[in-house]
Amino acid sequence: MTALVPHSPLVFITGASSGIGQALALRYYQAGWRLALQARRVAVVAEWAQAHKLDPARWAVYAADVVDAEAMQAAAQDCLQRQGLPDTVIASAGVSIGVDTALAEDLPVFKQVLDTNLYGTATSFHPFIAPMCARGSGRLVGVASVAAIRGLAGHGAYCASKAGVVAYCEALRIECKPRGVQVVTLVPGYVDTPLTRVNNYSMPFLMKAEDFAEQSFRMIEAGTSYRVIPWQMGVVAKLMRLLPNALFDKLFSGRGRKPRAGS
Repeated sequence: MTALVPHSPLVFITGASSGIGQALALRYYQAGWRLALQARRVAVVAEWAQAHKLDPARWAVYAADVVDAEAMQAAAQDCLQRQGLPDTVIASAGVSIGVDTALAEDLPVFKQVLDTNLYGTATSFHPFIAPMCARGSGRLVGVASVAAIRGLAGHGAYCASKAGVVAYCEALRIECKPRGVQVVTLVPGYVDTPLTRVNNYSMPFLMKAEDFAEQSFRMIEAGTSYRVIPWQMGVVAKLMRLLPNALFDKLFSGRGRKPRAGS
């Protein structure tokens, strides 16, 4: 087993095998941080690390699925023993699948999205909350989405899960603040990842994953409690929230739907 460097700050990132999680991992590594990476596909992470010539002494990968609380607890304990207590934990694992709840076969998909995106955020944070509070420092970062702002046709599960992430992180922020632990909520707009490339509708202000990671890194390390990225989507989100229901329904009723599982 490679000896891991015991100094420099440590970030624990879930969903590190692709998309936002992988982009954040590279940005933190470039800033001199050590990486503790969670993924189901550990071989993919290892190939990515090798391709980017990451120093083996500065990163480790832990196999777990965020929907499995026991596996996440075991991965966290392994991290604590091998690399120490993270300074920052980023819950970025997520799925985006269209659902039609009029169809019985979509109900398990609905549960899968909620379990991964919302419950998975809790399982990612849980093992680190008590030790961070005991230390009196740390950051917990939840990755939500502008889909949390208003419900969209075909996106019921995804919108509900990300709205849940926003509310959960807000509650957790109030709980942890007296103990010196910060909670940050990132609210991405459209980011070019495998999750968005299947979308069959326009995606305004689409960002490259590395650009999102750059802005997120600055917001997280500044201790910003809540931020929509990019800022243009923050303006759009506020306007959408202010629209009367009748006008919102008229504007968005004909919009393309997220592809369902297997479609």
